[in-house]
Amino acid sequence: MSDEDRIRKAVYAAVDELNQQLPGGVQVEKSLDAPLYGSSGKLESLDFVTLIMEVEEKINAEFGTDITIADENLLSKEKSPFSTLGTLTEYLQDLLKEKV
Repeated sequence: MSDEDRIRKAVYAAVDELNQQLPGGVQVEKSLDAPLYGSSGKLESLDFVTLIMEVEEKINAEFGTDITIADENLLSKEKSPFSTLGTLTEYLQDLLKEKV
């Protein structure tokens, strides 16, 4: 299984965890195009933070790392890594390359 597949699997597992906690009708779709945060995202701030924490936990468990997804550098990025599951997955790939 490629790193990309492992990342996607970890992100989708985090989405499953979050979806169990969300009220009906506010589910995050398991698709790389699924909007997360921002104008088209469905998540409230607290739900978004929960998702990011779940993703960190799953990624760190899968790769045996200790990465932190949210940091101050993200605010300066032109394109938010939190727009969709796809942009989040790409961002995680870059983060993990730096750690290896």
